[in-house]
Amino acid sequence: MRFVLAFALSLASLPALADTASDAVRFFYKPDIYVADPAFYDRFAEPALTKFKQNQKQSADGDQVGCIDFALQYDAQDLDDGEVARSLTLTEGVKNDIAIVTASFQLFPGEPASARAITWVAKKVGPSWKISDIAAANGEWKLSEFDCE
Repeated sequence: MRFVLAFALSLASLPALADTASDAVRFFYKPDIYVADPAFYDRFAEPALTKFKQNQKQSADGDQVGCIDFALQYDAQDLDDGEVARSLTLTEGVKNDIAIVTASFQLFPGEPASARAITWVAKKVGPSWKISDIAAANGEWKLSEFDCE
């Protein structure tokens, strides 16, 4: 009985696999999640993974800010977590093993509906979806094009 309980508890501590590309994206809209946190590297594929590692190397010095200086999933630094959660909608399109997920949301109450939109590219890697790129839906920036070297 103890073995079964210990096994069940160990499984509960493993990161959940994303069943859909939208599930992979939804994870990053939980409060207090920083997309570039090394703890989440297992949720990414190339080229995003390389950009995050380059960012970490740049900022490890302590005297330098890395190439990612804002919360990519919001295209902002300030937000109301409750408003993002309330207004978040995800739209997914899948072709073979590549998915495009658009996250639309409001940062603060009173903003126009779907005031912000972020485009996520996910690819199927084994049984799970991993994020390979993130971009502002309006085309202002794209993670894979950041100069992080």
